[in-house]
Amino acid sequence: MAHMLLRVIIFSTLFSCSKADNPNTAYPYNDPVNQTIRTIRYNNVSVDVVIDKPEGNSFDAMLVFHGTVGYDSLILGAAQNTLMGFKNLLDLQNMLIISVAYPEENLLFGDNILQCEAALLWLRNKAATEMGITINKIFLAGHSQGGYIVTRLNTIHQTDGVIANGPGPLNLVYRCGLEESGQIASGAPCALINNQFGSTIANPDAYFQRSLLNFTTGFKSDILFVQGMNDSEIQMYSWPTFKQAVQNCTDCQSTEFLELAGLGHNALFQSSEAKTKFNLFINSRR
Repeated sequence: MAHMLLRVIIFSTLFSCSKADNPNTAYPYNDPVNQTIRTIRYNNVSVDVVIDKPEGNSFDAMLVFHGTVGYDSLILGAAQNTLMGFKNLLDLQNMLIISVAYPEENLLFGDNILQCEAALLWLRNKAATEMGITINKIFLAGHSQGGYIVTRLNTIHQTDGVIANGPGPLNLVYRCGLEESGQIASGAPCALINNQFGSTIANPDAYFQRSLLNFTTGFKSDILFVQGMNDSEIQMYSWPTFKQAVQNCTDCQSTEFLELAGLGHNALFQSSEAKTKFNLFINSRR
């Protein structure tokens, strides 16, 4: 188990972010009194979620998504820690927070958008009835791969606002090309794409289609991107290109960028400026 956990930490560092102050750190799930786990289903797609419900029966809701951990045995712990990371940012204490324990292991990168979309549609169309509550506004928030997910969901469904911290991977052509050339250690996401579609040289489109650079238009809701400017070289290599592509969008709702000097991949959770911006973004849309 210790060996597997070490592999998860190394994988998370290489692919997305470091363990320190990381809201998706892969600790085992602990069940707080005010949180419950349930398996939700929408259109025959099921996924586990962690629900934090405050006192009351009428809420705005935030659906949150963890970053990469690599092993499905650890995604409930990542979902719980991500829930707490976003809850600790909120000035509001009366928001329903639902954290999605979406699968990763043995899936082609991006294919878990099906489970993530099912969670959003369940929250929008079934959660109120099943939980016996009223749900008003719905916000999406995600960290790292979770930021990738909420950005993609924003091209599919309208909500009341989206926040993406350190979203990625931005450019799988670049990332996986470094693995193929031996410049960085190999990881499961690139290996799975390679096994099915070939290398980045032979079939770059297969990698680009799953990169966040391929999802920079058609945003249906206002979105805030938070990016630490001392993030990994892999993230920062493509960040200016991604930012410019989003700013060039002609069919997007409002897009905002908060770039934080001196901070890394977990910038949203480490900066008082980011926390203030996060709350202003939400409160102005409630």
